[in-house]
Parts: sequence; structure tokens; C-alpha cells
Amino acid sequence: MVTVVDGEVVEEYDKFIKINENLPQKIVEITSITDEILNRDGVSEEIMACDLKERLTKDTLMVAHNTQFDLSFIYELLKRHFPTEAYDIVSNLNWLDTLSVFKDRKAYPHKLIDAVNYYNIEKVNFHRAIDDTRALFEVTQALQNERDDLKEYINIFGYNPKYGVNGTRFSFIEYKSQPFNYSMTSSSNILPKK
Repeated sequence: MVTVVDGEVVEEYDKFIKINENLPQKIVEITSITDEILNRDGVSEEIMACDLKERLTKDTLMVAHNTQFDLSFIYELLKRHFPTEAYDIVSNLNWLDTLSVFKDRKAYPHKLIDAVNYYNIEKVNFHRAIDDTRALFEVTQALQNERDDLKEYINIFGYNPKYGVNGTRFSFIEYKSQPFNYSMTSSSNILPKK
């Protein structure tokens, strides 16, 4: 995670979580993360949950690409350690899904790497979360520079009508069917206005 204040990155948070099992060899090959790294540099899940709880303060704007996944992941992690507070923590935040924005602007495919390539952002190691996060910050800036309508997407997530919403549906998020577009949608027909 990176913390951005007034358009400037003021903190980077990048930690591994220790797990009680060995990583599958395929994961090691893809990420170069090893059991040794997790044991040496990792923190307990409880410490991670406490760190998140401290950082996720009311009125924070959380930005992710396919935010439904990240929101569900964060919620489940918090729920294991703060069962009575988890929903309040995530519902007091604002959420922006750059995938929904990107789908309103560009032709398929819509993965983060596609946005990085489209906006000519410096190459990224997509197998490390902090590198994804740095790239996402730049993608978000590019989306904002392209058209000033990101605020309209806050707490609105698009989903593929063929597959529906994955994971928990959150009452503070408005879910809208979002078929693929083949060019930039006019500002009068973006997902939030449908």
C-alpha cells in the first residue's frame, strides 16, 4: 500500500505475512518469494490486521484495480481479528475501482498490465504487491489527467454481467452491470450515470 496526501506519496507499506506452511514451488518460481523470505521478513497476520486497522481511517479513499477483490480480502482479514469492527472499518472508507474506470475508457483487455501498457508507465514487476501499487498510483494519475471524472466512480463497482459480482456484496458499494466497451464512453454515459 502507498499513502498519498495531496498527490504525493508519503509512505509505502510493504510487508509479507508469515504462513504456517511451505509455499508451492510454482509460487516461488513466479514471485521469487521463498519460505526463507517469509520467515525472515514476514509478520504475523495479526500484526498485519492491526496495521491495516490503524491506517484505514474514516474518509480514506482506497484505490485498487478490481477493488471488489481487495475489499473482500481486507474485510476477511480484518474480520478474523476484529470480528465486531471489520465491517465498520471498511464501510467508513471510500473505494475507487480503476478497473471500472478503465473499462469505461478502453477496449478489452482491462488488466492492470493493460492499463500500464496503454498509459506507457515504466515496466513493473507484477509479482510484487508494492510494485503493482506504485504502478496503480501512476495509472490513477493518468486516468485523472485523461478525464476529470474519477470522483463520480467512488463506491461504484462495475461487474461483468456474464459472471456477476465475485465475493461478498457490500451494502455501501453500488454494483452496476458493466459490459465491455470498445472505445471511450462519452462523459454523459459513464458507468456512474447509468
